[in-house]
Amino acid sequence: MIRLTDLSSYADAQQHASMDALWALFDGDRTKLNIAHECITRHADGSGRAAVRIAHSDGTDEILSFDQIHAGAARFAHWLDSEGIKPGERIAFMLEPSLAFYVCLFGAMQTGAISVPMFTLFGPDALRLRVGDCTPAMLVTNAEKADMARSIVNEDGKPAVIVADDTFLASIAHFPATYTPRTRADDLAVFQYTSGTTRELPEAVKHTHKALVTLMFAALYGTGIRPGDEFFCPSSPAWGHGLWHGTLAPLGLGVTTGTFAGRFDPVRLMQALDDFGITNMSAAATHYRMMKNTGKGDDYTFHFQKLSYTGEPIDPATLDWIDSHFKTPACSMYGTTEIGVVLVNYPGAQDFHVKPGSLGKAIPGQRLEVQRPDGSMSAPREIGELMLWRRGQWETTKDRAKIDADGYFYHCGRADDVIISAGWTMSAVEIENTMLKHDNVLECAVIGAPDEKRGQVVKAFVIANVAGSDALTRELQDFTRKKLAQHEFPRIVEFVSELPKTPAGKVNRKVLRDREAARLADETPEQTL
Repeated sequence: MIRLTDLSSYADAQQHASMDALWALFDGDRTKLNIAHECITRHADGSGRAAVRIAHSDGTDEILSFDQIHAGAARFAHWLDSEGIKPGERIAFMLEPSLAFYVCLFGAMQTGAISVPMFTLFGPDALRLRVGDCTPAMLVTNAEKADMARSIVNEDGKPAVIVADDTFLASIAHFPATYTPRTRADDLAVFQYTSGTTRELPEAVKHTHKALVTLMFAALYGTGIRPGDEFFCPSSPAWGHGLWHGTLAPLGLGVTTGTFAGRFDPVRLMQALDDFGITNMSAAATHYRMMKNTGKGDDYTFHFQKLSYTGEPIDPATLDWIDSHFKTPACSMYGTTEIGVVLVNYPGAQDFHVKPGSLGKAIPGQRLEVQRPDGSMSAPREIGELMLWRRGQWETTKDRAKIDADGYFYHCGRADDVIISAGWTMSAVEIENTMLKHDNVLECAVIGAPDEKRGQVVKAFVIANVAGSDALTRELQDFTRKKLAQHEFPRIVEFVSELPKTPAGKVNRKVLRDREAARLADETPEQTL
């Protein structure tokens, strides 16, 4: 059988990609499989080859080998056994990328315990909600977060809080440096929480060990990973993109990956991309936009051959900056934590034309349509609901989209990001992308604000590189109206210093809508009976 990692063209993907071909990339089979073995153990050959490069926000670099992680993970697995941890119990991790993080993550997976990544910037309320949901036996964290972690321990003393520092790693060094996992392919391996607000509990998506195999569709055709790539993903491994696409996918193919630890700094990221000679990067749209806004892209040398992004569309101005500085098209890949990646742009495929702003086409074997409310297929360029064929029926993605005459899909916002004003239906994403073309707009978020006369009006929250003013408001309104339509412009512009974002880096329009509704309620006089 032809190995999929030896092929890179779009035509080959359509002809050869199959589940059997994906399984052939691994040691395990449909009965027995372990993520830690596939990602770490089988690549630990004693050579000291790099597995993970970490760019720390303080300017230091850390390089971890497959051999280091393999030995440490085995010792942690033996330690968990000695502590009485059973297969199926949850182990939560609240750690920045580090030797301790990878040792504990893969060590837990080897034993059959379920790894639960937690975002390091969670406050006590957000952490308590998730811990209360997944009820872990242990919460592994660092010294800085230990007191907060202990504050949520319940009356039964659960979870046990473990500080995974150098002292802890030294304390388990006497355990054997090898471990034989006994997990089945269908055993649960990871609970992944989506990036909701801290006041709401996002649903935990439960992944089995065999999810690593299905993931390879996204790896091969969404990020274009192939052996020999120098890969980097700055997204936190607490989220789906950073864990699955940035960590497990490359390591599963024996590819050295890179990541960012600490408070994100776009200049520090560009320095790391230059220093590490990164040829393939997958990042959030926000990462690219922040690099552009520094104005320092010319200070570094880039070596890219493949680029991808996810999370939300990239505005045209940022796409232009990517083309001029990285000399490589940025390829969108679309999916969610719940459904996985389903639309890609096949980075590295010379026979696939990347259309700027497009979500691309379906991964091999997937079927998607843009549909009207009655279930009929939308015409080319007609906005409708993006639907995925799964389990013998159409399932909604809760996103709006359109498709062009060549079969490329385009994102038109979440279903609740549509603005209806005086009978006109408008896309928040389209208005945002237009405003971001203005020279004075650094970031922008658009919502529908309640309006007594029109039902809703477009309100834009703008981070500008000059002081906000009535004159700039009128300029932005005229700029948008001329580029879109006479009715498609922000009737209200509010200049802000920052925008609320989800922990995964996406602009959180729901927070803006909730704030606007609360403001309106405060301003509305109470009616007397």
